[in-house]
Amino acid sequence: MEFTVAIEKHLGTISNTGAWTKELNMVSWNGKPATIDIREWDPSHERMSRGVKLTDEEARKLLEILQEHFREG
Repeated sequence: MEFTVAIEKHLGTISNTGAWTKELNMVSWNGKPATIDIREWDPSHERMSRGVKLTDEEARKLLEILQEHFREG
């Protein structure tokens, strides 16, 4: 099964694990509207690891959880 992927906006690099980077991007899969996406990419952005894609609502909830975590820590 073929699919298309397009990084519409690079939001930031989370870490660098050798040649690959873990990134936060807005990614469109198969021409659908872009979602927030966290995964590792090779330097040419042709190969990727499994990752997590989040809707805006899920990302806002994650932000709330992380803010609470770091307030407590």
